[in-house]
Amino acid sequence: MCEAGQASMAYFYFDDNKQHLHDVIPSLISQLSARSQARHDILSRLYEDHDNGKTRPSDLDLVYCLKQILFSFPPRSPIYIVMDALDECPDTSGIPSHRERVLQLVKELVDLRHPNLHICVTSRPESDIQNVLKPLTSFRVSLHDEIGQKQDIVDYVKSVVDSDSIMKGWKTEDKELVIETLSERADGM
Repeated sequence: MCEAGQASMAYFYFDDNKQHLHDVIPSLISQLSARSQARHDILSRLYEDHDNGKTRPSDLDLVYCLKQILFSFPPRSPIYIVMDALDECPDTSGIPSHRERVLQLVKELVDLRHPNLHICVTSRPESDIQNVLKPLTSFRVSLHDEIGQKQDIVDYVKSVVDSDSIMKGWKTEDKELVIETLSERADGM
């Protein structure tokens, strides 16, 4: 749908190098600005307003720009934003924490009540994340305690143990202990 121009999507994956609001917003803005002169113009104005890139826009400026971009899409044009592994965003240091700031962004985007905006956030079920997202969601899927997910983890660990050249020589009970221990401690990951 995106390649055919029937929808737009922006995806952000939280990892060790990208964990903060100032990583999320520019990524979403640049992805959503691609292939559109009108959205590119919004981004250009932000650039010009900040001395042609010599000063860094504040998070508020970036959020405002993102909102302008979202409302620049044609009516009935679906927009999908995916934020994957939100639990990797740190919930430490700073008031508010980096995670709280990202959760606030999600709340602001939902509060826009944009008729064509669809947001998907994935995360392990951490209480602070659940407390913010639960009231915002219209559809929630939890795979954390699903038997199929647990079996997938067991199958993956078993395949690694069975194919590893060093582990192939281990006793069966040692292999089973490794598979059981790693699968139990994977915590759904």
